[in-house]
Amino acid sequence: MEPNSSNTPTARCPVDPTASQVVDSMERMAGAAYPDRRRSSARGACFTGTFTPTGAAAELTTAAHLQQEPVPVTVRFSNSEGNPHVPDAAPVTRGMATRFHLPDGSATDLLAITVPLFVAATPAEFLGLTEALAPDPTSGHPDPARVQEYVAKHPHLAGPITQQPPVPASYGSAAYWAIHAFLWVDADGARQPVRYRWQPAAGRTNLTAEEAATKADDYLTAELHERLEREPVVFTLYVQLGEAGDPTYDPTVAWPAERRELAVGRLELTAPVEDQEHWSAQSFDPSRLTDGIELSDDPVLAFRSLAYAESFRRRSQFTADQSASEKSDQR
Repeated sequence: MEPNSSNTPTARCPVDPTASQVVDSMERMAGAAYPDRRRSSARGACFTGTFTPTGAAAELTTAAHLQQEPVPVTVRFSNSEGNPHVPDAAPVTRGMATRFHLPDGSATDLLAITVPLFVAATPAEFLGLTEALAPDPTSGHPDPARVQEYVAKHPHLAGPITQQPPVPASYGSAAYWAIHAFLWVDADGARQPVRYRWQPAAGRTNLTAEEAATKADDYLTAELHERLEREPVVFTLYVQLGEAGDPTYDPTVAWPAERRELAVGRLELTAPVEDQEHWSAQSFDPSRLTDGIELSDDPVLAFRSLAYAESFRRRSQFTADQSASEKSDQR
């Protein structure tokens, strides 16, 4: 089936912001400058493992990692904040960025978070929200009145914005949704809209506010290291199959729960990556696709690549400048 784009809400986004405008706003939202870090998901850790497809997707997409043979993966877990000092127990969204290393030497990425819906339907809406969340100069925290005013002007976003992210007991006991629709392409060129989610084999376990208050700032990373010393951390990748009329353009709207789901693969993480510094510096991108998978007509999905590239450019430039300055000081 073809994607449903007939109702794309262009009226909500009269003018798209630039990537620079959005990244500037995300820097303001973080409350301080961290030029060598990601503007989102600044705090994280990377792990290695294997993804083994079930074969259930092979008739719907030609993507190499969804056929029959296992592929190696690199996974970065993180929280959503641009401030790298935000503790692991904070009630914020967590992320799971997975890079599949394909047999031909290329790669494809899948980015997912611990809530099923995104907080904006267009890049302009996302920019408006980040501006509303910028900390007040006096309190150092977002002004609740500004956020409420923004939600009042954008009532269709009330659900996603007010959804409370859980505080997981472990990165390995959280579910993660890729939030956007993608298009699978089969050998005959037919397209099937899909949405992805990762389900933990260990089950979903969250902390109460009281339990979270007792945790160390880096408990999620430490816990996963300890867990991997005992056993692999396992997830199942599911896809929800879209049908005619399901919006592919809007990450703030869920598809009907009765839509068919397929279990398309098993992810088994076995150890931290050997070069944490290298992988922490990499850029994961939801538009890094492979043959057999295409972007949908979701404007936020397309824009994320531009924003990530701008963030990567800034932190790479800062690192290069720092390196040049240190070399100059040593002369």
